[in-house]
Amino acid sequence: MKCIVGLGNPGKKYDKTRHNIGFMILDELAKQNHWTISQDKFKGQYTVEHVNGEKILLLKPQTYMNLSGESLRLFMDYYEIEEEDVLVIYDDLDLPPGKIRLRQKGGHGGHNGIRNIITHLGTKDFNRLRVGVGRPSGSTTVVDYVLSPFSKEQQGPVSEAITQSVKACESWMEQSFNEVMNDFNVK
Repeated sequence: MKCIVGLGNPGKKYDKTRHNIGFMILDELAKQNHWTISQDKFKGQYTVEHVNGEKILLLKPQTYMNLSGESLRLFMDYYEIEEEDVLVIYDDLDLPPGKIRLRQKGGHGGHNGIRNIITHLGTKDFNRLRVGVGRPSGSTTVVDYVLSPFSKEQQGPVSEAITQSVKACESWMEQSFNEVMNDFNVK
């Protein structure tokens, strides 16, 4: 069993914002595999699918970013999911737009959604797919920046990051996370 969690904020006003890159990737993964993330429970939207005899669960917490751990904890408890079977996808200010980085564990790096997940899981040991959104320039605050849509210049690299992220998720359905990291962190 593998659980892929895309972080974001619910509601139309957040749809195409930088903070919702996790939702965007999960939506694209579902679209390419003809899946629908339409079940509502565990403070999230989810689907349960099967690939090569293995259960694949997709979760989009609907608690708003800063409380993402509440939904994930409920979901993991219900489905009896182990931490090593979870992959969390989220935006990262420290990576340039379009760059992706996979890791098996780490701190929250100032990301409140990840901070909340660490609190609710009681561990930093879970797989992550960080997607670069870059940092704001000028007087733009971090909050305003992550809650804004990607700039026209960022759209190409971000589109490529979504494509690569979907491929990484699909690879994880077939092989170990170490192999996926080796394949996708070098690109």
